[in-house]
Amino acid sequence: MNWQKAAKTGALVLAGVMSIHWAVAQDNAELQTTARNFLRSGDYANAVLVLNQAIQNAPDDFQLKKDLAFAYYLKGDYNRAHSVVSPLLGDKDADIHLFQIAGNIFQARQDWKTAEKNYQRGLRKFPKSGELHNDYGDLLQNMKNFDGALAQWVKGIEADPNFPGNYYNAARSYLWTKEPIWAILYGETFINLESYTTRTAEIREVVMECYKKLFDDPAIFNSIPEESAKKGKKVAESGFMDAFKATMAKQTSVIASGIETESLIMLRTRFVLDWYNFYAVRYPYALFDFQRKLLKDGMFEAYNRWLFGPVSNQAEFKSWTTLHKADYDTFTSWQRNHPLKLKDDEFYNTGRLATIK
Repeated sequence: MNWQKAAKTGALVLAGVMSIHWAVAQDNAELQTTARNFLRSGDYANAVLVLNQAIQNAPDDFQLKKDLAFAYYLKGDYNRAHSVVSPLLGDKDADIHLFQIAGNIFQARQDWKTAEKNYQRGLRKFPKSGELHNDYGDLLQNMKNFDGALAQWVKGIEADPNFPGNYYNAARSYLWTKEPIWAILYGETFINLESYTTRTAEIREVVMECYKKLFDDPAIFNSIPEESAKKGKKVAESGFMDAFKATMAKQTSVIASGIETESLIMLRTRFVLDWYNFYAVRYPYALFDFQRKLLKDGMFEAYNRWLFGPVSNQAEFKSWTTLHKADYDTFTSWQRNHPLKLKDDEFYNTGRLATIK
């Protein structure tokens, strides 16, 4: 019958169209993989060539265009990168990575205001993005707005407490303020989140230096106000800081001979024990919970050796790990199985930033 023949013909045509679309999609996926391999190998010109070919087949493919903008950026062709990325920012599929790419492109063109608007736009869409807070802070630092940069990194820690980048930048910034305590806390947190990179070695130096600054300036401990003087929305922050200072001030005799690994082990052991006697319920803090777990499991000495040994005395650290190889191996195994996990509701730094020196 004619209607049966027509239906059969229609089905064959539809199947053919679907096969073509499937083949094009498969080809584009392969082209995108090829282009990304070129990007990883540093062959940006070929990446651009392949991506442009794929976009001819799929002119509305968001991911291909995003990759093309990134390829142009890496190639150093910032004008073409700009022309590709700008229309994508209003797309419903615009993601965190796109706003990061766009920010890099705008900064490469030294278009600081557009870069700032880009990060603000991205954060309105993704307010919990640690990456965008981190990149926005980098931009503000490049613009010499150091207080604004630090504030942005602190906001990033609050928004996404398990993203390491904001801890890294905040710790480095707090090194130069009149309040080294946050550099100590954020620095140690970062070292646990990103444990074996060149940045880790840098932040070890920061933490050690800030312990020295902490006990070198008596005014830090003398500035503990009375509980009755705390008012307003910063009660939690000031209360946490005052509790930290009060607990640490009790341990000053331990470091009378100087700040080095041995004295820090004793100092920090006493701090953890005192904190859980007096303040842990009022001010829960994941880093201190982590330290307490290390103490209970017999890992605290090895942990502190790992944390401070390489910057305190490298030769002594190597000697200790050789003589206590079994203990150190046990700790490194424990460390892999017990990563530090931060919590959303344990944020005490409300943005009261000490003036940078």
